[in-house]
Amino acid sequence: MKCPPSLWVMGSLLCALTQWTGATSEFQLEGDYVIGGLFGVHHVSAPVDHDRPEAIKCSRENLTESSHRRFQLMRFSVEEINNSTNLLPNVSLGYEIFDHCSDMHNFPAILHLISVNGSIQPWSEPHKNLSSVSKVIALVGTYTSPNALTAAPLFMTNLIPMVSYGASSSVFSRKQTFPSFFRTVHPNKDVIKVIVDIMLHFKWRWVAFLNVDDDYGNDGQKLFRENIKNTQICLAYTKALNHHTNHSKTLKQIEAQKINVIIVFAPEWTAEPLIQSAIQNNVTNKVWIAGDAWSLNKKLPTVKGIRNIGTVIGVAEPRMKIPGFSDFIYSSKSQSHFEDAAQQEFCNQVCDCSNLSAADILAADPSFSFPVYSAVYAIAHALHNVLECGAGTCNDNITVYPHMVLAELKKSNFTLLNHNIQFDENGDPNFGTYAIVFWNHTGDAQEVGNHTLHPSNKFFIDDAKIKWHTSETMVPISLCSPECPQGYAKKHVGGHKCCFTCYICKNGSYVNSTEDPYSCINCKDTEWSAEGSTSCSLRVVEYIPFTDIGAILIMCGAWSFIGLTIATSVLLAINYNTPVVRSAGGPMCFLILSCLTLSSLSVFFYFDKPTECFCILRSLPFILFYSVCLACFVVRSFQIVCIFKTAAKFPMLYSWWMKYHGQWLLITGTFVTQALLLLIGYSCGPPKPYNETLWYPEKIILSCEIGLKANSGPVILLLFLACLCFIFSYMGKNLPKNYNEAKAITFCLFLLILTWIIFATVYMLYRGKHIQTVNTLAVLSSVYSFLLWYFFPKCYIIIFQPHRNTQQYFQGLIQNYTKTISQ
Repeated sequence: MKCPPSLWVMGSLLCALTQWTGATSEFQLEGDYVIGGLFGVHHVSAPVDHDRPEAIKCSRENLTESSHRRFQLMRFSVEEINNSTNLLPNVSLGYEIFDHCSDMHNFPAILHLISVNGSIQPWSEPHKNLSSVSKVIALVGTYTSPNALTAAPLFMTNLIPMVSYGASSSVFSRKQTFPSFFRTVHPNKDVIKVIVDIMLHFKWRWVAFLNVDDDYGNDGQKLFRENIKNTQICLAYTKALNHHTNHSKTLKQIEAQKINVIIVFAPEWTAEPLIQSAIQNNVTNKVWIAGDAWSLNKKLPTVKGIRNIGTVIGVAEPRMKIPGFSDFIYSSKSQSHFEDAAQQEFCNQVCDCSNLSAADILAADPSFSFPVYSAVYAIAHALHNVLECGAGTCNDNITVYPHMVLAELKKSNFTLLNHNIQFDENGDPNFGTYAIVFWNHTGDAQEVGNHTLHPSNKFFIDDAKIKWHTSETMVPISLCSPECPQGYAKKHVGGHKCCFTCYICKNGSYVNSTEDPYSCINCKDTEWSAEGSTSCSLRVVEYIPFTDIGAILIMCGAWSFIGLTIATSVLLAINYNTPVVRSAGGPMCFLILSCLTLSSLSVFFYFDKPTECFCILRSLPFILFYSVCLACFVVRSFQIVCIFKTAAKFPMLYSWWMKYHGQWLLITGTFVTQALLLLIGYSCGPPKPYNETLWYPEKIILSCEIGLKANSGPVILLLFLACLCFIFSYMGKNLPKNYNEAKAITFCLFLLILTWIIFATVYMLYRGKHIQTVNTLAVLSSVYSFLLWYFFPKCYIIIFQPHRNTQQYFQGLIQNYTKTISQ
């Protein structure tokens, strides 16, 4: 079969790579089994423009010291395992490491690692001999998520295990896409969780999130948005950073929005120019939250002016001392081939990294050191299990395929530097913690807290260790709007939940800042609250019980009145035929006294808890029977005026009045009319119990609600009778001195009107529970006024002045008055 030109070119390239031999290289070590390695020793971030294929020159300017340190750490790990008598005894590990200088030029190295005898073929049945099987059993790398996304699919095809020490994007947890991908660094979700916990701990709610514009950074931003959904944190500003980003403009936009906390989720080669731009643009008094990719950066803390930008807090892999690594570096640098090989060619690139001293390597950013160390050991332990190693030997008859190593990697369970190395079902680490660091004044990343991820989730920060830029002990504030005082609710302003105005909750409402800080909740009918409350209090229920001393005295007064009316009725009955009784009204006196007695009964229903029955009986007896009483006095006043003034002038009117018993017609008509008005009014809106809460918010005054429409008719009729009675009685004010019924009625009506004016005034100014007492006093005053000032003078004459209770005495008075009028 004829090969396509593209495959021919690829095959030629692989052949050239496999035939390459040069000076002894740190990037290659022969062994029984080879582990591949992809490390970004150099990093070219700027776009490369050229018009023909050419290798990228990875010069000293592009060297990333932290990545070079990790590269050396892999070499150390393999050498340490080869020197071990417990792990892979009598088996040597080798490595083939390539420098990821650029995403665009990774493929030659990757193709070389996955090739078998210089060619790439689909995996088929197990090969007959080991010579046809690739020695590369697994890969350590890559560092960044974009590089891993480029490389991983090629390794996934034949299920070659790929253990990354830095790729933390969430996408790698999808086993259907990356079935043989593992990582010894925690995924982005764990780093973001720590960052959000820091925000919540210091109550920072108005933040900016700057991320590198790639899969790693955009995944972090997405996770951050998801994690703050149910919190008070607002993402005020976000920006994806790349080579073309105008850092000055970005920082000015952050400053314009008064954001004091800036999260930078990016690798060190993206974070460094941003921080340097902040120094140049005189950005001050900010809190910078560093992701784990640059929180232990060694270059930035030494830059002049770094203290002016504010406080730097970071999330970092814990700095773990790996025993023997320092000795390995010093020993490696002392070997002669480092001195002879000034330049080494590998990965189709030119590398210049021999100028790094041992001190430079050891002083570099130690981030992700343990993830590299544990990745190599995880592969070694998996190979150890595949080869059935034990008792100082391994089974040499087993042909090792990458998928066999993959199966054992999934079962990983060993201890390394006091860490139990395990992976979950997604290939993510089931071990490790995060350190929370603070860049102190000496330039060191001082550990001030930690976040334990396994076996339990625990978060801790020692605030006292952080020396803030604003004040050494005062935590900086980052809010869109200051928190509302207690008792104030929030009202949104703009599109962010963190931006709001405050308004006070009025009487009868409160704000629950925990459940709903944006609304004032009305209290229940049985509760009350003052202005600016955060909860409601139970109202005090008030009413006057029957046992109240004032109620007892008033009821005693009512019973006394009933007793006095009965006694008066008996006295008048005994002296029924005397002139005093007949002039007082004769049989009408007993009707008046009976109506006054029935009216006084309403007093007993003003006490204790009101019911519908009590509310009706408070007003109905008094209005109905007092109307009859007033009708009687209207009749009596009219008769007095008629006898002395009208009879002679209008004899026909007087005779008609006497013939048809006009007095009883008027009284009966009044009773029937008032009864109908009350029946109609109470049918439309009967009096009912009512809780008075408006006048005294902290109290519930138990009272009766008497509808204005329902009672307007009966009250108008009552007022009309009182006015009519007053007019007639006033017309008789100049009657004989000793014949004083008209004067007595006028005085009683005056007291009646004065009593209810006083009550109305008090009712307008006071609605407490004692208003019921005032009402009963007004009722008693109304009934007592007629008893005391109309009937008691008659009783006095009957008992103490019987000489004035004779027919001759009354006739003499009338005759003298007639003579006076005629003259």
